Amino acid sequence: MAKTDEETFIYLATYANEAAARDDYQVVKDLHGEGLVGSYDAAVVTKDANGKVHENKDETATRHGAWGGIAAGAVLGVIFPPAVLASAAVGGVIGSVGGHLAKGMSRSKVKELGDFIDPGQAGLVVIGELKVKEAIEKAVTRAEKETAEELGVAPEDIDRVLQEALKGL
Repeated sequence: MAKTDEETFIYLATYANEAAARDDYQVVKDLHGEGLVGSYDAAVVTKDANGKVHENKDETATRHGAWGGIAAGAVLGVIFPPAVLASAAVGGVIGSVGGHLAKGMSRSKVKELGDFIDPGQAGLVVIGELKVKEAIEKAVTRAEKETAEELGVAPEDIDRVLQEALKGL
């Protein structure tokens, strides 16, 4: 499959603490405010000493595009099993979108992303259009380590799956 600017990516960065992750989260929001970033969703997560992942999301500030704040939750549901994910609802809508996103990643890649954040660390998870990946990678400066995975899924496909899932509610 040929790569296009219309595909979707997942960006994951790790931080020593939640404050540093929130600072870079604000940078991503500011990029959107300046018109430099299109549709995306983002969340700050922490992994406690027991390995449980907690989503710490500013719901209203991250609702960009048609994704309505659900895409980051869906990504978290894919890369962190429900037994590890402490705070996100793994409901029908998130499950539908997450299932669609998972098709773009191998099981080994999903496991690698799930292990990317160590206990005691914070993370920033961004899902967005591939064309904004480079801007985010340049703007996020506080991360200890970072990775990005192109999914081979078009943003409009995520929109379609989301709309179908919402109709079922």
